[in-house]
Amino acid sequence: MIGWRGHLHSNMIILPDSAKSLLARIHSREARVGVIGLGYVGLPLACAIGKQKFWVIGFDIDHNKTVILNEGRSYLSHVSDNVITTAVTKDGFTATNDFSRIAEVDIVLICVPTPLDQHREPDLSHVTKTAESIAPFLKSGHLIVLESSTYPGTTRDVMLPILEQQNLKSGVDYFLAYSPEREDPGNPKFNISHIPKVIGGHGQAALHVAQAFYDQVVQTTVPMSSLEAAEAVKLTENIFRSVNIALVNELKLIYQAMGIDIWEVISGAATKPFGFMPFYPGPGLGGHCIPVDPFYLTWKAREYDVPTKFVELAGEINSAMPFYVVERLAWALSEHSRIALNGARVLIIGIAYKKNVDDTRESPAFSIMETLEKRGAATSYHDPFVRIIPPTRKHSNLAGRKSVSLSSAVISAFDVVLICTDHDGVDYEEIVKHASLIVDTRNVCARCKAQGAHIVKA
Repeated sequence: MIGWRGHLHSNMIILPDSAKSLLARIHSREARVGVIGLGYVGLPLACAIGKQKFWVIGFDIDHNKTVILNEGRSYLSHVSDNVITTAVTKDGFTATNDFSRIAEVDIVLICVPTPLDQHREPDLSHVTKTAESIAPFLKSGHLIVLESSTYPGTTRDVMLPILEQQNLKSGVDYFLAYSPEREDPGNPKFNISHIPKVIGGHGQAALHVAQAFYDQVVQTTVPMSSLEAAEAVKLTENIFRSVNIALVNELKLIYQAMGIDIWEVISGAATKPFGFMPFYPGPGLGGHCIPVDPFYLTWKAREYDVPTKFVELAGEINSAMPFYVVERLAWALSEHSRIALNGARVLIIGIAYKKNVDDTRESPAFSIMETLEKRGAATSYHDPFVRIIPPTRKHSNLAGRKSVSLSSAVISAFDVVLICTDHDGVDYEEIVKHASLIVDTRNVCARCKAQGAHIVKA
C-alpha cells in the first residue's frame, strides 16, 4: 500500500537482492550518482546531491561545459562559482562527456530537454538518445530516473523498451522511475531540498528504491501510484499556470478597452483571503515548461480522442501576446510621439524569460524583437543577465547581439523603451526620467516615484 506522502515500507513488498543491495548503498552514501544534462535543472540538482555526501558524475554532450565545471566555474547566473568550486573540491563532483562512465554509477538521473518540434509536437530525441547512451552500460542494481517534463506514458513507452534491449528486467535487475523536476531559477525562497519531490516507479520495488534515494536529498517525497500519474503531475502544474496567465492576459485586453487598469483590478481582487489566487499578465510565456508542457498533453490526448479546448485556447492567447505588445507599442508611438513604427528606434529592457535569471528559452522578447524588425523598427536591448544573445533554434538571426549599457544619454537616444522583463537592479527611475516614451508590460513603472503620460501599459 502507498500512503499519500507516506513510504512504501520494504516489509510490505518482496524486494529483489539487487534492490536490497542498492538500498544499502544509498543509506550508507556509497551509492554513486550520475546526472545527465547539466543545464538549469541538472546542474543545481547535481550540486544538491553532492552536498548530501554522494559522489556525483555530471554528464553533458557539451564538452565546453564539462571543462568549465571541472575548473570550478559556473555558466549559470543563479549558480555561483563558489557552489561549483565546493562541489568539485569537497563534494566529489566531476563532469564529463564520456557516457561510458555510466557504468561507474548506481543511480542515473536524466535532466535533458524535451522541446517541441516545428509542428508543436513533442520532440523526445534527447530522451531517446540518452536512453540509447545508457543502455550499453546498464547493469544489475541500476536506478534510472527520468526528470524531464513530458507526457504520460513516456517513461514506460519510450524509455523502457530501449533499456529492455539489454536483457535486464525492470523491477528485478534494474529499476526505472519518473520524478519531475521542480526548479524555480532565480527564486531564493525555494531550493531543491525544500521542494517536495513527486515520484512514480515502474513497479513497487522501483518506487521504493527511488523514494529512498530522494529521501536523502529532499525533505519531502510524494509517492504516486504509477509512472503516468507522476508524469501528469508536472503537466498539470504548468497547464494550471498557462490557463490562468491566459485568463488575465485576455482580461487585460478587455479591461484596457474599457479604460480599466488590469493591475489595479488584480491587486484589489487579491485582498480577498479565500477563493482567489493572483496571476499577472505579461508579454507572453517563456521558459522551458509553461509554453511547452500544454502541447505535450494536447498531443497525447489525441490518442484518446479527447478534446483539450481549455489548454489549446490558453496556448493561443499566450502565443498572441508578443504580437499584441508590438501593436500596443506601434499605437503608443503614433499616439504619443507622432512617430511611425517603421524607422523607430526601440530599446528593449530584459530579454530573459523571467526576472533575475539568464534563461532565454522560449522568451517572448525574441518574438517581439523579430516582429518589430520585420515592421521596420531598429531594436537594441539591455539585460544585466544576458550580455550576449545565445544561439537558439527559432531565432538564430538574433544570436550574438550584445546588451547595451544604460545611461541617461543612451535611454534618451531611443524613441521608445519597451520593458519586457522586470529584472531587479535595473534603474527604472532613470528610465522613467529620461525616456521619451515607455511601454511597460510588467507594471514595473508603477513603483517609480516619477510618473507621467509617457508611460503606456501593455
